[in-house]
Amino acid sequence: MPDTADHIIALMPAPAPLVMPTQDFGASVQKRKIARGGSILWRLAVFVPAMIGTALLMWGLHGVLMQAGMTILEWVLLSLIGMTFIWVTLAVSTVGVGLAGRMRPQHVDPSAHDPLNVALLIPIYNEVPWDVFGNATAMMDDLVNRDSVHNYTLFVLSDSSDDATAVQEWNAFEALRATAPKGIDIYYRRRSENTDKKVGNLVDWITGWGADYDAMLVLDADSLMTGRAIDRLANELAADDDAGLIQSFPQLVGAETVFARIQQFSNTAYGWLLAEGLARWSQHEGNYWGHNAIIRTRAFAATAGLPHVKGLRGDDQLILSHDFVEASLLRRAGWRVRFLPRVTGSFEETPGTLIDYVLRDRRWCRGNLQHLRLLGTRGLHPISRFHMFQGAVAYLMSPAWFVLLVFWALLGRDADTNVIRYFNETNPLFPNWPPEMSHIDSTVFLVIMYAMLLTPKIAGAGIIAANGKAARVFGGRLAFLSAFVTEVALSILYAPILMVQQTRAVGRAMMGGSAKWTAQARTADAYPLRTLIRFHWMETVIGLMLVAGLAAGLISLWLLPIVFSLVMSVPLSALSAVHLGRAPAGLRMHSPNSLREPAILTRAKRARAVLRTAADKERVPAE
Repeated sequence: MPDTADHIIALMPAPAPLVMPTQDFGASVQKRKIARGGSILWRLAVFVPAMIGTALLMWGLHGVLMQAGMTILEWVLLSLIGMTFIWVTLAVSTVGVGLAGRMRPQHVDPSAHDPLNVALLIPIYNEVPWDVFGNATAMMDDLVNRDSVHNYTLFVLSDSSDDATAVQEWNAFEALRATAPKGIDIYYRRRSENTDKKVGNLVDWITGWGADYDAMLVLDADSLMTGRAIDRLANELAADDDAGLIQSFPQLVGAETVFARIQQFSNTAYGWLLAEGLARWSQHEGNYWGHNAIIRTRAFAATAGLPHVKGLRGDDQLILSHDFVEASLLRRAGWRVRFLPRVTGSFEETPGTLIDYVLRDRRWCRGNLQHLRLLGTRGLHPISRFHMFQGAVAYLMSPAWFVLLVFWALLGRDADTNVIRYFNETNPLFPNWPPEMSHIDSTVFLVIMYAMLLTPKIAGAGIIAANGKAARVFGGRLAFLSAFVTEVALSILYAPILMVQQTRAVGRAMMGGSAKWTAQARTADAYPLRTLIRFHWMETVIGLMLVAGLAAGLISLWLLPIVFSLVMSVPLSALSAVHLGRAPAGLRMHSPNSLREPAILTRAKRARAVLRTAADKERVPAE
């Protein structure tokens, strides 16, 4: 297998260097002038109701607390409730905008003005080679069958550090190249040093070969896109000279376990409403999720070169959640960043177990919290700043919910069981460390919060259940409603566990330290009991402490679902890895992509099986 610099270049086309300067976050930039588009009314329709709803809740709770006079702790409690509730109301109003936007005519796929030379980029790091190249085979076969005006080239950009994996990658590449359809060139490059991880991998390609390609469609190792979806994105970019990036809405496929099926059903049944609303109000200030998106190569090279930043300890750090920042920099320079949720045929996979999901989430948490230090970047559009702030808040919400849980536990069932008063009144020598706090009826607040949290799901489910044609693709109304109830119940059970895990992740990120870069788990293997206990010990201990409070009559029974989830975190984590092949039909949480597997996935699975044999063959590749 080639392993020198000369040999690596020989696997690639002729060099076509493109300069990619590192951006200065403190300097002003000259923006391109683009035509204004969209309407501010969509944004007002999202943010105004959210702020009014939150203000009304806080006004009502303030009135309750003021009856006995406001204390510092009560002001803290009220502030926490406001900070958590506004994000819930934003989700609800986004769904409302999505419903309104869905009633408008669908955008027609434009005819491209000029052909584009498009590079399909698959950056990988210690992935299963036959899965990666099998997916690539399926996409190329589907793409070559289209009468496209664009030219496509595939690049597999490896950062794999494991030599055995690299050998398998090379074998799979040779097998793919030997059987590839005519019309699409295929290249492979493995870097000897994983400088700057995925960011550096893409920068290496842009600065080495980017000048020959008008656009690059960035894919993940588990990405799958139909030829029609790829061509649609290319057509959109060609028709919009001001577009710098166009993001598709990937649907989840291949889910076989309980936890993966929860994600897949939710993505299909409710995600489309949130996606439609997000696209409607974000307009030309959309976001980038790092994959299944097409990017104008020269625009990206000129505006999105990322510097390193200083960590909390003063150390030099790579920007981890780079996609949000790159989208913000593109928009800063005057390029449109668009989101097209109605582009069908864009797919990805999801972690199969709760532990795998949490491990991936920890990496995202560290990167998203990094964005708080980048909000002061000069020249960013306000909506771009909001995307970055929202990404960080998504993780900070968990510590806020955790603190609220502590408050609820301390406040007890009613004024007579207030834990703080209990200790003060039964032990006169106990110091009166907090001032007395008025009791908030946690029942009322929890009902309101759960209602708002479930509103997006209920809205999406209601639309599908009321539409016979839509319900049929889920297996019929009864099957859909059974799946809906199962998904909601399981999501409620897993939410407290994720709250504790994300709180721990935030704590780790705040303490600093380096983030280990490991390949994402693509298989859904069950973990042994010892691993489950070690991973979930904190949730279990917190749950047992709350059980003691319940037994003493100090904690409201409305917290029982949360207590149950925390105490049962280990068995629930084990449940997440259970395959649903033999489960009763009503518990399988079927969605269209599980009932009728997309043709592109079926094709990819066949290709994976063939390439697995080729990748596993024992021989030393020719030098």
